[in-house]
Amino acid sequence: MALLSLVRWPVRRQHISGETGTRGRGRAGIAAATLGALLTMHLCIGFAADTRVSASDDPVALLARIQQAARKLDYAGVFVYSQGEFTQSSRIVHMLDGTGERERLEVLDGQPREYLRHNDDVQCLMPERKTVRLERRRGDRFPGLLLGDPAGLANHYDIRADEKLHRVAGRQCRLILIEPRDGLRYGYRLCADTETNLLVKAQTITANKAVVEQVIFTSLRIGAGIQSDALKSPWETRDWEVQHTDMTPVDLTAKGWRVPAPPGFVSVMQVGRKMKRGGVSQMVLSDGLAAISVFIEPYDAQMHGQRPEGGERQGAINVFGTRIANFWLTALGEVPMETLRQVAESTEYVPPPAP
Repeated sequence: MALLSLVRWPVRRQHISGETGTRGRGRAGIAAATLGALLTMHLCIGFAADTRVSASDDPVALLARIQQAARKLDYAGVFVYSQGEFTQSSRIVHMLDGTGERERLEVLDGQPREYLRHNDDVQCLMPERKTVRLERRRGDRFPGLLLGDPAGLANHYDIRADEKLHRVAGRQCRLILIEPRDGLRYGYRLCADTETNLLVKAQTITANKAVVEQVIFTSLRIGAGIQSDALKSPWETRDWEVQHTDMTPVDLTAKGWRVPAPPGFVSVMQVGRKMKRGGVSQMVLSDGLAAISVFIEPYDAQMHGQRPEGGERQGAINVFGTRIANFWLTALGEVPMETLRQVAESTEYVPPPAP
């Protein structure tokens, strides 16, 4: 699921990426730092309804209402992200005013981090560096859910709501099961508040029913009583360095690339980014829930030679890398490894004719 971020789970993925100061040594360190940067990039891209979740609802409409609740309601609470033995808690405040959405997400464990959002613009505050990073965000960060149009989801997932009610953070919620119809994607187990449709718990599930990752509210307040002062950061950032994450649109097909999308996935973004060691092109493929990022950069023997071709796992994210001509391709996402392998090994590069 493209759950967390520009991140669906924004906090853990920053941890994976080594944003807090990973210091690799030699060639292996360069390779690790580069992979971390790509993971960070992958993490960093409304439907009208006001009825409650019902087990008899159309499944796609049900997911659309969950998405709208995350964007349109005022709420504040603490949620916990867990993956294996790792857990991390964050406090979130979300409000709607005359200018749109405003949100403050504060990391409560480890290095201090805050994300201040106004609509699609995000400030990431890194106090130990005295740095503010400006970036754009995707719409699927928890308790958001969807990345793109949900209309085609029923073609690739079986979606149903359970009749039995559950309880999370003191609130009744209805369980929603999302099971893939093929082996190209993971499944999901969600619980949505019965009064407001807000997502209060989400799990990513493998084919053998193992939980890959989970995010759950431990305390939650919805509606009146949330003060706008809770959106203000205690950090004084006036003299901090400001970093911009520059992105420019690119056309990978025009550049000679043929990247096959798995069934149900479509390209939702193609951008170019500048990095210290050269430019990187990124394509994001999504089926509305799951997301795959494909990164293409010039091959560097010193850097990529330390990373063998093939797959590896970085937390909940699978990664598959391979060399194509004089380029290195990295496919990563919260999908099974075989899906990434198919994308990477089926990608073709035909140099465009000289102008």
